[in-house]
Amino acid sequence: MAIIPATVTDVPELVALVNSGYRGEISKKGWTTEANMIDGQRIDSEGIIEQMSDPNAVILKNTNEEGCITGCVYLQKQSDKLYLGMLTVSPLLQANGLGRQLLTAAEDYARSNGLNTIVMTVITTRTELLAWYQRRGYTKTGQVLPLNITERNGILKQPLEMYKLEKKLI
Repeated sequence: MAIIPATVTDVPELVALVNSGYRGEISKKGWTTEANMIDGQRIDSEGIIEQMSDPNAVILKNTNEEGCITGCVYLQKQSDKLYLGMLTVSPLLQANGLGRQLLTAAEDYARSNGLNTIVMTVITTRTELLAWYQRRGYTKTGQVLPLNITERNGILKQPLEMYKLEKKLI
């Protein structure tokens, strides 16, 4: 098992992983599903390629012994902070510590790049996910943002908002 930067050859597998982790029937096998709130795909190949093309961003991937991608996280340097998004673990492997390992790798990446704060957004109604991040030292900033998505990355079943979270790294 290794957590390393993803490459463009990983795009199809990353798209499948992220969509399975958040949307559709298979996502309901894990605890990170958004399927009850948002229809459609979470991301497409173009979206992953756009993220990878950003010189200030990286997608870290976790691979198993067979070389299959089992988890990923998107990281983007934003001034003196690191934005964390798209933390995904295969629904069939959730609740086994892989999400925590990816989060630790993201924090290590921030430190190695001289960044002392990680920021992210989480849907306000995702209380179990908010609690998971809070147990790992992330706190609400008080900022609430609208969830703006397009048909390219989902169709809202209801209006949703996002809490902005952050963690100061030591």
